[in-house]
Order: sequence, then structure tokens, then C-alpha cells
Amino acid sequence: MLNQLPRRPVQPPQSVLSLSDQSFEQSFKHISELLLSLTRSRSLPKGLQLHAQILKLGLHTIPLVSHNLINFYGKTQLPICSCRVFDEAPLKSATTWSSVIASLAQNELPSLAIEFFRRMLESGVRPDDHIYPSATKSSAILGRCDVGQCIHGLVVKTGFEFDVFVGSSMVDMYAKCGEIRDARKLFDKMPEKNVVSWSGMISGYVLLGEDEEALRLFKQALFENLDVNDFTFSSVVRVCGNSTLLELGRQIHGLCFKTSYDSSSFVGSALVSLYSRCGVIEGAYRVFNEIPVKNLGLWNAMLIACAQHAQPDNAFELFGEMKSLGIKPNFISFLCLLYACSHSGLVEKGQYYFEMMKEYGIEPGAQHYASMVDLLGRAGKLQEAVSMIKNMSIKPTESILGALLTGCRIHGDADLAAFVADKISELGNVSSGLHVLLSNAYAAAGRWEEAAKARKMLRDRGMKKETGLSWVEDGNKVHTFASGDRTHMKTKEIYQKLEELGEEMERAGYVADTSFVLRRVDGEEKNQAIRYHSERLAIAFGFITFPPERPIRVMKNLRVCGDCHTAIKFMSKCSGRVIIVRDNNRFHRFEDGKCNCGDYW
Repeated sequence: MLNQLPRRPVQPPQSVLSLSDQSFEQSFKHISELLLSLTRSRSLPKGLQLHAQILKLGLHTIPLVSHNLINFYGKTQLPICSCRVFDEAPLKSATTWSSVIASLAQNELPSLAIEFFRRMLESGVRPDDHIYPSATKSSAILGRCDVGQCIHGLVVKTGFEFDVFVGSSMVDMYAKCGEIRDARKLFDKMPEKNVVSWSGMISGYVLLGEDEEALRLFKQALFENLDVNDFTFSSVVRVCGNSTLLELGRQIHGLCFKTSYDSSSFVGSALVSLYSRCGVIEGAYRVFNEIPVKNLGLWNAMLIACAQHAQPDNAFELFGEMKSLGIKPNFISFLCLLYACSHSGLVEKGQYYFEMMKEYGIEPGAQHYASMVDLLGRAGKLQEAVSMIKNMSIKPTESILGALLTGCRIHGDADLAAFVADKISELGNVSSGLHVLLSNAYAAAGRWEEAAKARKMLRDRGMKKETGLSWVEDGNKVHTFASGDRTHMKTKEIYQKLEELGEEMERAGYVADTSFVLRRVDGEEKNQAIRYHSERLAIAFGFITFPPERPIRVMKNLRVCGDCHTAIKFMSKCSGRVIIVRDNNRFHRFEDGKCNCGDYW
């Protein structure tokens, strides 16, 4: 980067060839206008030529020219060049300091930005409403709330506490650092709020999973006629996606369309994720195709949508198109591809993309290894998965061992599960889900005593198994069901519908597979336990509530069991309806007795 700065005058652009014939005042004015124009157009080659002419004319000693040059290099993503211009400036005003700190903060060099802020204070320059936001932004990027609190103290001492720009940056900083109470306290005190303060609070609640409060704030912002921006919209759309609130998401999509923010890549990636998470993959494609300029986040959102909906070929095609357009994939892009391979059993493809990461200088992380172990484990290549874990450059994580346990459960390898159990004990405190996986792996192999021990370990540590829940959206209301649930107002009709479906399914050839009841109980109790799983109750509710032409979309927090998967195929065949079920891994689209996962999940 440093050697891109002009060392000596080079051939300047045509527009400045006659500058030497102009007066100093005319040259200075013309140069400033050109610099601003090249900054807006991000024209680096012409900017370098102009910088050379500035050096030739000796105009680099003027603080305003230095400021414009620093800003130019910041906007063209050369922050180190900004630093060199700053160091060579003989006079450093508050504006000069502001420019270099902003350049570093904007280009993801937050530690350096904070260091320059400290140097500025030592030099006796008083921070202003332009400098504080860059410093607080850097604190947020670093996740250093302690640094942000020190800056907040300075803000109060220098009288900028109620400045709308400084206050908004402080709210955003506290929210991003997870200190939502401090953010809200400051937000509520602000005499004037702008889109940054509102967006900071909303995104802060989203990051902490407090979706209801995020939506409530968004509604309040609309009520107060705030001109929300694409960042605000993308945060709220993500709330709808996380909570699978399709109807509300569609309404907000309409607002995005009315305000022309639907063409934003940031909003677009959130909308793609929304429609994908809610099982409307065609909506995700439509949004993706309508965005004129696609950033990497949007491409990745579409890649994961294809993976979740069992469309690996589409994911591979998108990846090829992305590369042909010169968009460099990142670690998330490859994670999406590995995920697509894992849930389609494409071992060779997965290994191909895993090796390709090296070509882009991407070091595999825990998530990449977990996806590869999952891919090998599901395909029955358990020893290859073990070998990969042993040869990893990182220590096994909970997600990696969990992926191996899943393979043990699918293929009934209790001995390997015991090996994994030893590895789990080395991790110390792990989630309840990992203990449940271990118990299920033993139970699937009929080793009930070991299964009981794993569950006892869960109880001894005061941990509880996550309750299996399924939910379905009807208008703006979400109906949630647990296994054997009889609390719903339509319980009688739901269970009656299940009985009717059960009779039709049995006539069509369905036989319950009670091996998926991982408890040591008698045959009749197993039949009862499996018949009223939460997803079946949610589907029955959909049958009695939605018109025949409307797909029944059910969301579930745990994996669909094998018997329910078979049962839902029969339900779709007997009724002629489309049933879409999202479990904690992927989507299953059941139509005419078949599932798009090809019974591999």
C-alpha cells in the first residue's frame, strides 16, 4: 500500500496540466474540487496522479488539502496511505485528526484508530462531534466497552453528551458491545434522535435475541415518522426471519419496496434469509434476482438458502457465477457449500471445496471441520471422520464432536460413541444437546445402561433437555405445540384429524417405526409416544385451518425423527397437499409422498 503513494511527480491528469499557470488561490480551489470529485468516484489512479501534482505545487502543506487527501485514501481503502499523508502534514488541525481516525475506523483498523485518538488527546487537540463517532465506532468493532466508557466520560466532560451524532454513536457502541441497558438509558435521555440511534437500539436488541422489543421499537420509529434506512430495515427483516414471521416479513418487504430500499444488498440479503427460513425458497430467488448490485453477503445468503432447501446443484452453479463475476468467496461462502454437500451426501464434492479453500488463503475453522465431519459421518465414513479430527490443526470443539456423534447415532456405532464420550469429558462444561446426542447414540444401538448414564450426567449437572416444539403461523398469530400437547383451543379437532389421517395412512401402507422412540418402554407406549409428536400436531392444525391449495409450513426446533418423516410423506400422498417442515438443520418439502431431501438428512 505504501508504495502506491507518489514518490515524485508523475504525468498528471489533463484537467490539472495548466494548474501551474494559475494563481495560487485558483490552483488551491481547483485541486480541492478535483480531490472531492475523485473521492466520490473512488478513482484511485487519477487520485494518485493528482497527489503527485499537489506535491509538485507544494499544496500538501495546506491543512484542508491534507484533510481531503486523507479522506480520499480512506474512501479508496488505503488507510495506511492516509496515515502517511497525516504524518507528513506540517500542521495538524482537529479536522486533520478527524480525517485520519475516520479513515482507520472505516477500514477496519479500530486499534490504530483508538491509538490515534489517544495521540490526539496527548497533543492537546479537543475532540469534536466528528471525532467522537469514529472513536466510539472503533470501540464497538473491538467489543471494548471499557474503552467506549472512557470515551463516554470525555464526551460528558466536553459537553457533547446531548449532541445527536455523538449520542447516537454512543448508543450504537453500547448496543453492539451487548450493554443494552446502558444503550437504552442513553437512548431514552436523548433530546433528539436520528436514524443511527434508532437503528443502533433495534440492531442491539436483535443481536441479543430480544426480537419482540426490536419490533416494538421499529413500530414506534414508524409512528414517529422516522426516515429509516437500509440498516434499520435489514435488522427488522432479520427479526422476522429468526422468528419465522412470514406475514410480518412480507409487510415490511412492502415498506422496503415503497421506500426503494428493496434494491439494497443489505436489505436483499435479509429478505433472502427471511423467505428461505420461512420455507418460501421461490421468494428468496425472486428477491436475489431483482437486486441490481449484489454484494458478497447477498451471494452467501442465497448459497445457504440453496443448501437448506436441498438444492446443492443450484448452490454450485451460483458459486461458479459468483467467481466468474470476480467476487472473491470468503469462509462463509465455503461453509455454505460444505453444508450443501453434507446434507446431500456429496462426499467428493465436499472434499473438493474443502481443498479449494487453500487457493483463496482461507484456513479451515471449527465450523468447516464440523461440516466435513458431519458429511463423512452421515455417509458412513466414520473412520475417515475420526482421522480428520485427529489431524486437525485445531482442538476438537463441541460442534465437531457433535457432528461425529450424529454419525454414530445414524449408523449405530456405540463403540465409537464411547470414544467420543471420552473426548467430550475433556472439554469440561458442554451444552445439554451434546449429552442428549450421546444418550441417543447409545439408545439407537440398544445400549440402554450407557444411555441412562448419559442422561443422569445431564441431570447431575442441573441441565435439561431442550423441549421439542413445533409452530405454525396463521395470519399474525403463531401456534406452538409440544409432543402430546392438549392445551390448544382446537385440541379436539386436531386429535380427531390425526386419527383420520392415521387410518388413511395405514390403508396406504404406513407402519409406525417405533425404533425412533429412544426410551425403554413397551410397544403400545412407544406407539402412543410417536403418534403425537409436535410436528404432527402442528400439521393437523394446518389441515383443519388452511385452505387445500395453501402449503402447510411447520417450523421445529429439533430434528425430525425418522418415523415422523415417513408419516409426513404418507400424509402428503393421501391428502395431495404440500407440507414444508423446517427442523434445526434443513427444510423438508413433502409432496405426493416424496421429500426433497431424498430421505438423506
